Amino acid sequence: MEFTASQIAGILEGEVEGNPEIAVHKLAKIEEGEKGSLTFLANPKYTSFIYSTDASITIVNKDFIPEQELKTTLIKVDDAYKSFSKLLEYYNQVKNNKTGLESPIYLSDTAVYGKDFYLGAFSYLGNNVKIGNNVKVYPNVYVGDNVIIGDNVIVFAGAKIYSETIIGNGCVVHSGAIIGADGFGFTPNKEGVYSKVPQTGNVILEEDVDVGAGTTIDRATLGSTILRKGVKLDNQIQIAHNVEIGEHTVIAAQTGIAGSTKIGKYCLIGGQVGIAGHIVIGDRVRIQAQSGIGRNIKDDEVLQGSPAFAYSDYNRSYVHFKNLPRLVNRLNDIEKQSDQ
Repeated sequence: MEFTASQIAGILEGEVEGNPEIAVHKLAKIEEGEKGSLTFLANPKYTSFIYSTDASITIVNKDFIPEQELKTTLIKVDDAYKSFSKLLEYYNQVKNNKTGLESPIYLSDTAVYGKDFYLGAFSYLGNNVKIGNNVKVYPNVYVGDNVIIGDNVIVFAGAKIYSETIIGNGCVVHSGAIIGADGFGFTPNKEGVYSKVPQTGNVILEEDVDVGAGTTIDRATLGSTILRKGVKLDNQIQIAHNVEIGEHTVIAAQTGIAGSTKIGKYCLIGGQVGIAGHIVIGDRVRIQAQSGIGRNIKDDEVLQGSPAFAYSDYNRSYVHFKNLPRLVNRLNDIEKQSDQ
């Protein structure tokens, strides 16, 4: 895809300084810019690179005034960072604007789909699947029976969506994600032999949920595992059966959440956090990376450690953790002196 400076300025409502017909076909960092590339300058620390970059077009703030001669055409906007992000979003929309059915595929006679649907090769759509408008399903995707997918959803290559799953408008499911696999439900008998508990529920993703690559979300034993509107999951996260995650909560990679735990709205959860089952975490909670959560958490708490406790207490305690060898040596010296 190729765009001219005047076309980009039109998208961003910006002003061109330089050649309005110069074209770009790729994106680059300002320090790595080369002919045919588009870049941006938002951080003043990188200002020196604008005089040496070979990028054909650079997006800058309107208040930028060059102090040396430039090789690059400028597009001046109110906020260069936001404008570049907007352009990335537009670029992705154009890049992903595929339609039609590739071959080979399996498409059940009872499956229905809306306008501008794309189904990549080697994908499978089961019985009674319902898919909305402008949905893109990339190659090697499995969609089980009775799945419902809303409008403007993207399912990237290799994702697996088990039966009965409901996916809301604007969701993105990345490669290798598995939605709706059985929850980890087993019960032991007197001899300690485990039997499987049937997992008869489903998974519900509300609007604008993003599921990272390799992430797994288990179906409920009864009822639903639910991710509310705007939840964002990083790669390689485990969400167990009957978990509920509140609106606009963000969770980083390799976190594991055990069954039937409820997490509130607007929480920020770091990487490699372990959360026990059957607990309740309030709204706006922040949990630092590698913390272990085994109790209910009230609204607005900030936690760190394993088991986790208050973030400020953890930082104060950590000073003493580091000094333990020195303190032990001092204690030994005092004991020796007292014995003399």
